[in-house]
Amino acid sequence: MSAPSDPQEAIRVRRASDCTASASDLLALADDSAVTVRAALALNPAMPMPMLYALAHDPDDRVRALLARRMASLLPSLTAPHLSRLQEQVLLALRKLATDEAVRVRAALADVVKSMPQAPHDLVLHLAGDISMSVTEPVILLSPLLTDEDLLALLATAPAASTATAVARRPALSETVTRVIAKDCDVAAVEAMLHNATADIAETVLDELIARSASQIRWQAPLVRRPSLSPNASRALSHIVVSQLLAELNSRSDLPDSVAAAIAARLRCRMPEISPPSQMPTDGIDAAMRAANSMAQANLLTEAAAIAAAQRGDIALCIALIAVAANVDPKAVERACCLRSAKGLVSLIWRGGFSMRAAGPLQTLLARIPPDEMIWQIAFLKQGSLPTGPQLHASKRSPAGG
Repeated sequence: MSAPSDPQEAIRVRRASDCTASASDLLALADDSAVTVRAALALNPAMPMPMLYALAHDPDDRVRALLARRMASLLPSLTAPHLSRLQEQVLLALRKLATDEAVRVRAALADVVKSMPQAPHDLVLHLAGDISMSVTEPVILLSPLLTDEDLLALLATAPAASTATAVARRPALSETVTRVIAKDCDVAAVEAMLHNATADIAETVLDELIARSASQIRWQAPLVRRPSLSPNASRALSHIVVSQLLAELNSRSDLPDSVAAAIAARLRCRMPEISPPSQMPTDGIDAAMRAANSMAQANLLTEAAAIAAAQRGDIALCIALIAVAANVDPKAVERACCLRSAKGLVSLIWRGGFSMRAAGPLQTLLARIPPDEMIWQIAFLKQGSLPTGPQLHASKRSPAGG
C-alpha cells in the first residue's frame, strides 16, 4: 500500500492514526475514499470496536487483511470476565473475516492464530478446512488446538488435494492418524508422512509401506532414513531399495550385527550392477563447478553439503565439490573414480578437508567401493600417510577449475 501523494490524504491518514482522536473524529473517516486512511483506522488502537466491525465489510481486501491481523492479536488479552462483551464483538468480526472471499484476508487471520492457544477452536477448525493451502497449512502444522479427531475429520473431508499432505507433515502425529494416512491417503501424503521424523508409525504399518515401496520408489529414501527401523524392516528394505540407498541403509548404526552382515553381503553382490562407467558423465560438470565455487565463496562448501549431494546421487556436484575443496582439476577426481582407485579418491577427499563420515557416501557413489573395503582407509588416514589438506574454510580457498 503506497504512501499517499495527496497532501490532504496524508493529513487524513495522520488523523486516522491518532490514538488521542475522539470516536466521532475517527467515525467521520470510516467511509473515506482513500484506502490508506481506512487502513490507518484499522490499525489505530483507539478505534472503537463497533467501527472496527464495520471495517470488516470494507471494499478493499488489504484493509480487511490488516483488520484481521489486528483483531486476532487481541484474543489473548480478552480472557477476563469483564471483557466478555468485547470478546463477543471481536469473535463476531473474526468469524466474518474467516469466511472472507479474499484469500489474502483469510491467510492474514490464519497467520496470527496458527499457534495461538487462546484462539476459538471452531475458528481454527474453519481455517484448517479452508480450500487454500496458504490458509490451511500453517494452522494444520502449528495449531496446538487440533486434536486427533480434528485431523481425522480433515483427512476424511479433504477440502483441498494437499490437505492430507499438510496433515502428514504436522509434528508428533499419533499412530491413530498415521495409520489412516497410510491406508487412505494418496502417495504424496504418505511420502510426506515418511519424511516426518516425529510421526509415530506403527511397525506393522511401516512393514506394509515397505512392501508397497517396491512400486513407489520415492518412498524408499525416507523409509531408509526413518529414525527407528526394526531389524525385520531393515532386512525387508534391503531387498527392495536401489543400490545407492542400500549403501545408506548399510551405514545405519542401529542395525543388529546379523542384519548388518546380511545387508553388507547384499551390497557386495550388487556392486557389479552399478560399477562406474569407463568415462564419468560430463553433462553438467561445468555448471556443477560453478555451483561448487559459489558455495565455497559463500562458506557453504561443507561436509554436510557433500554428504547431502552424495545421498541425492548428484555425481557431477560431488566431483565438483571435491575438486574445489581439494583445489584440483575435476578431471583428477573423475580419473580416480573411473579407475576405482580407493587410495587416490580418499587422498583427494582427505586433501579437501573431509572426514571419513563424508568419504563413505562419496566413494560409494563415485567409485562404487563397498563400505567394508573402506575399513583399511580409516587406519591409513590415522597414520597420517595421506597429504593433509586444509580444513573446510571455504572463504579462504580460491575457486578451482571455474
